[in-house]
Order: sequence, then structure tokens, then C-alpha cells
Amino acid sequence: MMKIDKAPVPLIVPNPDDPRLTQSVTGTDQTGAKVEIKVPMERPLTLYLNAQEIVTMMTIGDYPEYLALGYLLNQNMLKYNDAVTEVEYHDDLQVVVVRTEHHTNFEAKLKKRTQTSGCAQGTAFGDLLEAVESVALPKAELRTSWLYQMTQTINTMPSLYLEAGAIHGCVLCREGEPLCYTEDVGRHNAVDKIAGWMYRHGVDAGDKILYTTGRLTSEMVIKTVRMGIPILVSRSGFTAWGVDLARQVGLTLVGRARGKRFMALAGEERIVYDQNLDYVEEESAKHKRKGEAGDD
Repeated sequence: MMKIDKAPVPLIVPNPDDPRLTQSVTGTDQTGAKVEIKVPMERPLTLYLNAQEIVTMMTIGDYPEYLALGYLLNQNMLKYNDAVTEVEYHDDLQVVVVRTEHHTNFEAKLKKRTQTSGCAQGTAFGDLLEAVESVALPKAELRTSWLYQMTQTINTMPSLYLEAGAIHGCVLCREGEPLCYTEDVGRHNAVDKIAGWMYRHGVDAGDKILYTTGRLTSEMVIKTVRMGIPILVSRSGFTAWGVDLARQVGLTLVGRARGKRFMALAGEERIVYDQNLDYVEEESAKHKRKGEAGDD
């Protein structure tokens, strides 16, 4: 197992002022006027596990070590009790190498990938379905007061999305408090960074909630279960397979969480309705995301 830091676990939040993550571009708007806006960067990152090239991901470029570890964990290519000896990132080569004590060979597995509905290189291996069937998620509860506190905090926190748009976010929370907030061009990258962060710092998953801005797809359900998190929340909608998988494995699945509204389609028994809705504000137009009207 990777050596766990004894120092306090670093809390991760977006840094929209980081010049490495966005680029200013000029163009014209619908009136013909010149405009200048910021757009997220998109860089290739090639991941090696020991001497074997695994995948090239398109990413905004922050937290490559967390992304590499999380990707391997969520693809079942790295086990939580595996001994990781080093994570080596080369910025000039845009390469990250994860080294383990034991020999690894995933040549056959790399030929057996299933393309998922995730954007920008979102893939999951077919045998991941078998890997999650044996997972027993911990008992937990989701208080609606936590849910509303969490969504309000996330929506008003400075982020790359509010600065530049065209990006997904995932947030690991305990009760209503965000602990790790990551963003990337693909939601799978954002959640993989959280998985890597949890693994690197020995963070327990049993009392956590995972929030995503993206759809609740089969890929997101599988990743959440792989991480051992019992509750998955999104401001977006569901896919049928995502709902079916969540029900099979006992994951609490909450979508369309905006303002006062939300909808639970799996694991409803964990929800404790303790919040008076008279004291919950509706979401402001500033925080609505493109394409969400179709989820209503």
C-alpha cells in the first residue's frame, strides 16, 4: 500500500486564477462585436503503470498524480492494498508513471475496453461490472439539510466553471461540507482525481457523499462504488443503466439537485428529511448549466 501522509490531509478547491488552467481567446458575439473570454486548457497526459503505457488522457493538467492513481484504481488495474512505490510526473514530457512493487501486465485487458458515455477518453473495462457486484457499501445516511448546505456551498464557490465554463466538477463531501473539489474537461477525470486524493491520504469513504455536475451514468455509478462511497448526488439527470446498477449495488442515487428540488431513484432508505423547505432558496440563474433544461 502507498505510504500515507501523516500531515493533515490537504483540502482541494478550484483555483480559477491559476494561469495554467485557462487561456484568453478573442472572437465576435452575435452582434459582431469583438469579445475576449477565458476557455479551459486541454492537454494530453500519458499514463504508464511501471513500464507499460496504459492510456493518454485529455486533462486541464492539475493534480496529475491524483488523476493517475485514481484512474488505475477505478479501472481495477490498481488495488487498494497494492504497494505503490512512486508516482513520477514529467511536466516537459506530459507523462506520469506509477510504479508498484509487483509486476503488472494488462496487455490483454487493454484490448477489452468498453467505450462509455463519458466525454474525452472516458472508458471502463467490461470486467468492472463483476468487480462492483461483490462490493458491500457501508450503511450511511443523507440528511436533506446536508444536501441543501452542500449544493449551496458548491454553487457559490469560485470555480473554473464560473470563470470559463466548458468543464465538469466533482466534490467529495462529509455531511454538508466539501473536502475535495476537482474540475476537468471530463467528469471521469474529476472523479478519478478524487479517488487518487482519497487513496494518497488514506481518506475513509464510508461517511462521504460524492457530488458531480455531470449525468448519473453507469460509469459514474461504477466509479463511486469502486471508491466505496455510499451516496452519489448530481445536479444533472440519470441514465437507465446508471439507475439499474445503483439499485443492484445499494447505492443512493440523487439527481436533479437544484435549489429546493431533487429526485432519488435508488437507495432512498438512506435519506432523512430533516430540512424545512421554507428556508431553502431556489437556485439563481447564474449557477444554471447549459443543457439542464432537458432534465426537468
